[in-house]
Formats: sequence, structure tokens, C-alpha cells
Amino acid sequence: MFYVYVLKSSKDSELYIGSTKDLVKRFSEHNNGKVRSTKSRKPFTLIYYEAYLAEGDARERESNLKLRGQARTHLKGRIMRSLLQK
Repeated sequence: MFYVYVLKSSKDSELYIGSTKDLVKRFSEHNNGKVRSTKSRKPFTLIYYEAYLAEGDARERESNLKLRGQARTHLKGRIMRSLLQK
């Protein structure tokens, strides 16, 4: 399985979107400061993920969420209550 995930920073409440084959390992890497792009914003809470059989599908979805404002806005609407959690 391949995953697209959304993390919420406890430090600045901003979101991070990524994709991975090993969600548990990648989440741990984010929280342990092993990911350069997020190490200054840790700790994180995993607030959402999607699972795909094909890596290409996961990468395409990640790209759409990062580059297309409408896709990101739609997702935020779907997970509104999760975004409000601390």
C-alpha cells in the first residue's frame, strides 16, 4: 500500500502533505526531526490519510493536494472537525 497523509504541526498549526509506502515509519521520522522540510515544525499529529494500491495514484493525489487550491480546500472541508482538534 501507498499512502497520502496530512500532518498538523502542534507548533504553528500548519499542515504538511506527503506520501509514503510506510506511514508509521514516515510519521516517526517527521516527529523525530529526520525530515529536513518539517524538523523545525515538530511535533505533528496525523490528522488524515488515504491508501492506494499503486504508488503512481498516491503521488498524483499528493501533487493535486499540494498544487491545486481547490483540491486542498475540498479536503479541508471534509476534515474540518479534525483540523480543529488540538
